[in-house]
Amino acid sequence: MLGYSFSMNIIAHIHTDLPTKFGVPRQSGLVDSLKARIVFTEDYRDPEAFRGLEEFTHIWLIWEFSQAKRAEWSPTVRPPRLGGNRRLGVFATRSPFRPNPIGLSCVKLEKVELHGPEGPVLHVAGADLMDGTPIFDIKPYVPYADAHPEAAGGFTTALADAPLAVEFPEIWRKSFTAEQQAAITGILERDPRPHYHDDPERIYGMTFAGRDVHFFVREQTAVVCGIEKAGA
Repeated sequence: MLGYSFSMNIIAHIHTDLPTKFGVPRQSGLVDSLKARIVFTEDYRDPEAFRGLEEFTHIWLIWEFSQAKRAEWSPTVRPPRLGGNRRLGVFATRSPFRPNPIGLSCVKLEKVELHGPEGPVLHVAGADLMDGTPIFDIKPYVPYADAHPEAAGGFTTALADAPLAVEFPEIWRKSFTAEQQAAITGILERDPRPHYHDDPERIYGMTFAGRDVHFFVREQTAVVCGIEKAGA
């Protein structure tokens, strides 16, 4: 029916160490060391809703591009991974600027915590969501139906860049836990810069776990060159 619409309920929010878009992995599953917690809204904290979920190792998250809402949609977009110069159909990309701002991510389910002070909480790894992102639904990942290793990847096949080397001096590492250090390293290996940036003199910054991490990229190596309290 033309013009038909319906509303969806936000059932949870995800909590990560990445409060802004810069630094968020481009796809889910790329940085397994990046941990997150999914905390449910009051109406969806019934432990019965999670019965059997602990038997699965991965789940699908259906969520909202809450920072990418637009009044109008465009049939074509410029994928950053193609340098921002080539237009493709929106339905041939994973651009956040869609007719409906809905995202889909597959993450590793590490723990189902049913009776904590926040109600049921899901502990996951490998998420590509900003802190506070609203979640509409959760479904189990089913390997026999969801895995297609023979699938064609379209324009993305040629974009599997070799990971960057990372220099993370000990003087800066001490600001983070070992788990957080691994997550920062994983993010930098995947080069969070816009794909069309290649300035070895430019210093970039991303906010992670309440601190601003400064780095530059030179000769295929990301070098952490400073850490300071976020907003300092």
